[in-house]
Amino acid sequence: MPSNFLSKIFKIQAIINKTLMKCKDIDNAMHLFSSITKKSNYMYTIVFKGLITNNVAEKVLDLFDEMKIEPNQFTLTVLFNACALLINNRAMKIGKELLAKMPENYRNDNITSTSAIDMLMKFGDVESAERIFRSINAKDIITYGAMVKGYVGNETLEKALDLFEKVDIELDDVTYTIVFNACAKLCNDRAMKIGKKLLAKMPENYRNNNITSNSAIDMLMKFGDVESAERIFRSIKAKDIITYGAMLKGYVGNEMFEKALDL
Repeated sequence: MPSNFLSKIFKIQAIINKTLMKCKDIDNAMHLFSSITKKSNYMYTIVFKGLITNNVAEKVLDLFDEMKIEPNQFTLTVLFNACALLINNRAMKIGKELLAKMPENYRNDNITSTSAIDMLMKFGDVESAERIFRSINAKDIITYGAMVKGYVGNETLEKALDLFEKVDIELDDVTYTIVFNACAKLCNDRAMKIGKKLLAKMPENYRNNNITSNSAIDMLMKFGDVESAERIFRSIKAKDIITYGAMLKGYVGNEMFEKALDL
């Protein structure tokens, strides 16, 4: 392939990316994309990502219907993401068809498989998500996080805790947040034990992640452990409106109205 042709393709890709991602000019980006006769998976992936960023995931499926090449694992990942966002009949049909014919070697690409798990959980198809999860040879924290989050989203909270207890790799802040949310919703003896144990061993640097700390506050307030929630609140250096909201809601939930007014 001549170098000047490749150079032209790279320039077009860069322009499409800039037009979609930075300028949010969907019409011009799509017009430019349609002018390309030989489209690669890379080009499709750029455009799909841009459309998702611009909240027009339905257009991703429109474009996919016109696709003349088989999507690779990177393109599949973005397609699964689009289907997970849409959660309508069309998205479910396309997402499940893509998954059914996905090459076996892609199943050990954790990014692709994790996006498939997230999509299936959003569809409410927990059983299929579990099958994908079991098929992954080297699970990472993002894979576990997608499963736990999916269980929480589908109100199968005990399953979320069952899986969490099997995790033998270091947790990230996102997983801490998800497990705190599951414990807060369950609010039984097991959830209280797991939630407090997890909080006790949470790395110090995660305490300055407001999202994680806010979920810990909410959990402790649901447990009725106001004193521990207050300790977490005091330890947060840059409190935001969500942090204050979690404390106020917790005080009200524990019928400590004076404390709510004082805050």
